[in-house]
Amino acid sequence: MATAQRRRPELASFLRSRRARVTPADVGMPPGMRRRTPGLRREEVAQLSGVGVTWYTWLEQGRPINASPQVLDAVARTLRLDRPEREHLYHLAEVPYEPGPEALAQTVGPEVQGILDALDPQPAVVYNSRYDILATNPAYRQLFLIRPTVRTGVPNVLSTLFTVSEGRCPVVDRDKELPVMVATLRSAYGRHVGEAAWEDFIRRLSAASPYFSELWASGDVSPPGRRVKTFRHDAVGELRMSSLSLSIDGMPECRIVTYTPADEDTREKVALMETWRSARKIPLP
Repeated sequence: MATAQRRRPELASFLRSRRARVTPADVGMPPGMRRRTPGLRREEVAQLSGVGVTWYTWLEQGRPINASPQVLDAVARTLRLDRPEREHLYHLAEVPYEPGPEALAQTVGPEVQGILDALDPQPAVVYNSRYDILATNPAYRQLFLIRPTVRTGVPNVLSTLFTVSEGRCPVVDRDKELPVMVATLRSAYGRHVGEAAWEDFIRRLSAASPYFSELWASGDVSPPGRRVKTFRHDAVGELRMSSLSLSIDGMPECRIVTYTPADEDTREKVALMETWRSARKIPLP
């Protein structure tokens, strides 16, 4: 309740500021005489959005009224909101935000890919908050042996770790590490409750893995953070790697995760792993 009470004044302020920057000319309306409002009037926003003047006025006053995604989309179009502003509007109005197909296709630019490549032979990857894999370097692909998911064609590390047999899972201590990853997933899920892409992902992975379903039902949450994980590699044995998450400007809810040797023995094995990979010219997935 306290959170909702804080959001309503913020919603009112946000709508007023966005309305003030849209001129009648922007929406094909004559400027009119004696216009005191710097942008559109409330009744003009309501008319252009196809909603009642009283309803829009109450929305902009921060009153506790319900708004549907369709109505918010109409208001967003009238106010010429870009995607981050539209998402912000949804959050303030306490309506689950579902981005369009173009927003779901997050791509990694050459600068970020260059960082990943420069880190090789240290494994590095770009995850979004659902653990979809947006970019990697060869060392990461060798460590995790990532394959695309069957339905979407998008690689996802959780799908890999929960659907391979325990003996083939690259993470040694599954019962310690996988619960933390699921708790991190649930922490991000709170911002996406009701979104079709997220709900479908959770449903499919729960059906494919009873263990994931059990962990998901626990309700545990945890933010991303530094950890030391132990991996198994067919050629060099166990590797103790320290993971570190780094945010990326311009890519909300995405992060670079790097894996560096946690001890000297692992450092030597990583160098050996690179030599072994180069000598055998292993085709990576």
